[in-house]
Amino acid sequence: MIHTSERFADRLESPSDHIQQEDLEQLAHDPSIPFAMLEGKTVFVTGATGLLGSQVVKALACSNRVLGTGIQIVAFVRSVQKAKQVFGDLLERGDVQLVTGDISKPPVYEGSVDYIIHGASATSSKYFVSHPVETILTAVNGTHHILAFAKEKQAAGVLYLSSLEVYGTPAEDAGMIEESYSGYIDPLSVRSSYSEGKRMAECLCASFVSEYGVPVKMARLSQTFGAGVDYDDGRVFAEFARCAMEKKDIVLHTEGKTVRSYCYTKDAVAAMLFILLKGEAGAAYNVTNMQTRISIADMAQLVCDTFPESGIRTTFDTPKDVASFGYNPQMVIALDASKLAALGWKPTVGLREMFVRMAASMRAGRPGDGGGPAS
Repeated sequence: MIHTSERFADRLESPSDHIQQEDLEQLAHDPSIPFAMLEGKTVFVTGATGLLGSQVVKALACSNRVLGTGIQIVAFVRSVQKAKQVFGDLLERGDVQLVTGDISKPPVYEGSVDYIIHGASATSSKYFVSHPVETILTAVNGTHHILAFAKEKQAAGVLYLSSLEVYGTPAEDAGMIEESYSGYIDPLSVRSSYSEGKRMAECLCASFVSEYGVPVKMARLSQTFGAGVDYDDGRVFAEFARCAMEKKDIVLHTEGKTVRSYCYTKDAVAAMLFILLKGEAGAAYNVTNMQTRISIADMAQLVCDTFPESGIRTTFDTPKDVASFGYNPQMVIALDASKLAALGWKPTVGLREMFVRMAASMRAGRPGDGGGPAS
C-alpha cells in the first residue's frame, strides 16, 4: 500500500489542464467523499477514456497521491494510443494499469477486482440514429459481459452509468422526476435505441442483483459537462462554448424549448463514488444539479451573456431533415436528486461557472494554444 505522496509528486493527474487538476485536488480533499473505503482496493473502469471514465480514473489516482489510499486502478480501453493521449505520464506512476478490450466481448483480466465502474457506451446522438443496432447491442451485451465479470470476480460493488433518457418523454404535468417515474419511449423510433438500451441494461443489472446477488447500483446521469470536455466534442454544451471561443454566432436547429437540468463533471464523479460505495444494490439514483434547470434557447443566451467579449448572438435555422441530427423530442425534464443527496452528496458548481470552467479547460486542449489534448 502507498503511504507517501513523494512517489507520485512529479506526476500530476492532469498537468496540461490546470482547471481539471484543480477539480481533482478538490475531490481528493473533500472529507465527505469516502475514498477511505477504497483503500488498497482494485477498481476496474470501463469506458476509461471517455469524459467521466477518464475523470474517475484520475480522481482515484489523485486520491492515491494526496491521501495515500493505494488504490489499484484498472482502465479497460479499446485503444492504447488514445489512452496514452488521455492519461500521458500518469501511466508511468504504476497505480493505473491499462487493459485492452471491447465490451462486445467478455473482458480478460486475471487479477482480483473489488469494484467496477461500467461507463462504456455510445454517446453521440447522430450515432444513435445511424447505428441503432450497435447502440442497443453495446448497451445490452456489453453490460451483460461486465455483470458476468463482476459475478466471477465476486466484486464488492458495481456501478452502471445510466442516463436520464430512461425516462423518455415525461408527461407535461410530471413535475420533478423521481427514480420511480416511467415516461414514454417510442420503441419504433431508431432514436430510442439509446433510451431503450439503457432501460434494458438497467433491468439486466436489477436481474443480476436478484438472481446472483451481484451488488449493482445505477447512476442516472443528466447531461454532464465541465473541465475535461474535449475541444472538438460535438455535444450542444461544447458547441456553445466553442462558438464563444471562436466568436461565431450560436445557431440552433430547433426552437430550443427543451428544458433539462445539468451536472458539472467534478460533481458527477463525486456522485458516482457516493453511489458505488454508499448506494443500495439494485437501486437507481438521479445525478443532477437541480438548480441548473434551463431551456436550450436560454442556455444559448446564457453563453452569449457569460462571454460578452465574444460578441456573439443566438440565431435559429431549423432544417427540414432535423430528425437526422438525432435530437430528442421537445420536452421538459427536471430530475429530482433528493435520493442521491440523502447519501451525503451535494453539487458545488452552478451553470454559469460550469461554462466558464469548461471553456478554460477546452482552451488548454485547443490546438495551437500551448496545451496537449484536453484530458
